[in-house]
Order: sequence, then structure tokens, then C-alpha cells
Amino acid sequence: MQLSSIAQKDIRSNLHPYTNHIAHQQTGPKTYVRGEGIYIWDEHDNKFIEGLAGLWCTSLGFSEQRLADAAKRQLETLPYNHSFAGRTAPVVTELADRLISIAPKPMSKAYFVTSGSEAVDSAVKIAWYYNNALNRPEKKKIISRVRGYHGVTIACTSLTAIPVIQDAFDAPLDRFKQIGTPHYYRFSEPGETEEEFASRRAAELEELILAEGPDTIAALIAEPLMGAGGVIPPPKTYFEKIQKVLRKYDILFIADEVINGFGRTGNPWGCDTFNIDQPDMITVAKQLSSAYIPIGATLISEEIFQVIAEASNRLGVWGTGFTYSGHPVGAAVAIETLDIYEERNIMGHVREVMQPFQSRLRELNSHPLVGEARGAGLIGAIELVENKETKQPYDPDMKVALQVYQKCLENGLILRALPSGDSVGICPPLIITESQVHDLFDALGKALDQVWNEIQPVSISTAIA
Repeated sequence: MQLSSIAQKDIRSNLHPYTNHIAHQQTGPKTYVRGEGIYIWDEHDNKFIEGLAGLWCTSLGFSEQRLADAAKRQLETLPYNHSFAGRTAPVVTELADRLISIAPKPMSKAYFVTSGSEAVDSAVKIAWYYNNALNRPEKKKIISRVRGYHGVTIACTSLTAIPVIQDAFDAPLDRFKQIGTPHYYRFSEPGETEEEFASRRAAELEELILAEGPDTIAALIAEPLMGAGGVIPPPKTYFEKIQKVLRKYDILFIADEVINGFGRTGNPWGCDTFNIDQPDMITVAKQLSSAYIPIGATLISEEIFQVIAEASNRLGVWGTGFTYSGHPVGAAVAIETLDIYEERNIMGHVREVMQPFQSRLRELNSHPLVGEARGAGLIGAIELVENKETKQPYDPDMKVALQVYQKCLENGLILRALPSGDSVGICPPLIITESQVHDLFDALGKALDQVWNEIQPVSISTAIA
């Protein structure tokens, strides 16, 4: 196959994230050149539904002129400013105030970054600083969940308990601990109800805290709905029980809303959808700017702020920050994004189209490839299994989720084979219409049929052997 000049340059010079680089050297990149609404086009003018909203983020689609105009206005007014030493720009202060006013639970301050990973990494540093300021130097361990996804900085890689992300990077580091995945379908015991499963997971958390020592645990971090780890909604009563354990041992709770926030789960926040009533910190990014420009934030409670304020006065300065913390162009695009959400009632639109979205998603439970179709709002996943009764997964060497991804491409749909288990993620832009929802699932259904027809002989011969 003759590669284009762009492809040749790419394989010569570009180190891609989450990529098999031997395969990439042979096939070259998939190059996309323009977008409109929920669609993008490749270099050969093939049209695709962007069924994962980029990376769970392009909520307003790929042609929102107001966001481009907001960036242009700010670039022409004040293209750069920083937030060090109390410095600000009006647009940054406005965004901070806006975020605090719409936070799902009372928050006090917004600390700006440029990605979800930076937001989570900063939450970890804040938890450590907070406990040092309170003269609790041993209270530093951070708990996450297996298959939770929280980013890929060094600290975040220690929290993102997915083998392909941790194993070759010497993670997790010593201060990071994991508890079990709250996935009822995959990990419940025979006859166990969702509530009983949630109680067991909460008991496991308490057992870990007691084994490590409550005075050594600083925080637990959790996505309300787990994203890249499989799009896993929590079982009933899960967060009520988890929060009770955290409060019992004076452990901070970090709600990672990077994927969940701004309407994705059918409510403004994942905290609203899944009964998280007392987070101490909230991390946001992605849909904050519809991904048109990098920006994220860590929101903190008043209690944490007061501890930080006192310690910064005692030490002379709160010694952390990024060159692009509070970037005015990112803030301008984020404000315009929030304005569009409000003016166009995007939340109301999500609640209308999530009904056919979830209905079509659940219908896939009857497909012979699908063990579980799950999700909430406008996010979902299908888990592919070889045996629906026993939930036996396919041999990993078959790469069945990747096969579904490839067939989806052939049918004009971009989804994602997730990095944990044989699952395929679905997360379209929030502006998707009902007819487009049906187009998406028609293409996915066709792809599943094609893969099923191709792998049946393989599965049968494997079973016979």
C-alpha cells in the first residue's frame, strides 16, 4: 500500500498516544481534515459520525462558530496572562465565579489547569498539602478503583488502574492504593443484589482503610460513572455507602467529573445522577470548552481553601501553578460554551434524545456478541462476550472489540475499543438529534452483525479444540 506524503511524514516524526507503533509504521495514520456538526471527514472525503465526541469531549460538535469567535476576540484583546501571585484577567475571574455558582455541591474556589490529568494531579497535590498543613504528614495515600480512569501524569497513572496504562510505566507508586471495580455485571456473586454488591464494595473499602491505617489515607477519587475503564454506572446505593465510610475516617472525596460533567449523564453533573452529596474536590475539563481549546479546573471546598490560605500565609506562598493556569483564551471559550449550554437548553435536549439513545443501546443486549449494554444519559458501552450465559470473554488475541471498531469505520461510524476488557464506548456530541441517534445505532448494529458472521467459525473451532 502506497502511503500519502502526510502519512509518510507522520510515521517518520509523530509519536502517537495509545498506539501500537509497529502496526502504525505499516498502516500509517487515519487522517481527518474537517468537521461539521456531529460529523468529520477524512482525507479521502469519507464522512463519519464521531460517535465518541473525539475523546468524550466535543459536546457541541465540530463547527460551532461562536466558540471560534470567542477565541478570536480574546486573542485580539489579551492573548495571554497568568494567574501567579494573585494576577488575573476579567474573563478568568468570570469563569471561576461561574463554575463555583453551577457546581453540583458547594465549592469555594476554582484552580485552573489545561487538562483533566492536570486537574486530577492537582487534586492529589492539594490533598497532600492539606494534610501537611494540618500536621498529618502520614495521611497521604490516595485510593482509586480498578479500571477507573483519571489521566496519565505520573500521579494519575498511579490512579488509573488499567494494566496497559500502568504495567510498563512502573505504576502505581507507593502512595496509591486500589479497591475493586463497582461493576455489578462482571463482579457480582450469584444471587447478590445490586445493593448487596454495593455493601460488599463499601466493606472492602473499609477493610483496606483499616489494613493501611486510617491515619495514612488522604483521599479517594472516583468518577461518578466510570468512563474509559468501560462506561460503568455504579450499582444502586454505592456512593451513599462509600461516602459514609469516607466520612467515618475523615478521608477526602475527589469526584472526577472530567467525562461526566456538563450534561453527559442526563443531569448537569454526574454527582447529581449518582447521589454524590459531599465531594471535597471536583475535577472538570473536556466538555467545559467542548474541547475547542485545552482547559480544566480543580474545584475545592471552603474547608480546604481555608487550610490552604493559612498555610500559604505561614509559608509565604502556595508553591504550585502552571504557565497556562488561567489562560484567558481557554477561559473565554469555556464561558461561551457555558452560555451556549444555557441559551440553547442543551440539558433539555440531552434529556429528550437520551431516551431513544438508551433504548437503542439496551436493544443490543439481544445481540449474540453482547454480554451487557450499559450507560446513562448520552454515554454507553457494549461488553462483548463469547458466552452470554457464563459471561466468558473472548480470547484477548482475537481483539474482538477492535474488530467491531474497524467494522464501524467501514460503516461510517467512529467509536472506541476501550483499553480495559472487550468493551466498545459510545459517546456522541450532546447536539446529536434523534434521527442521528438511529443512524449511529444502525451502523453499530451492522458492524456487530458483520463481526459475528466472521468470528463464528473461529469461536466454534476454538470450542471444539
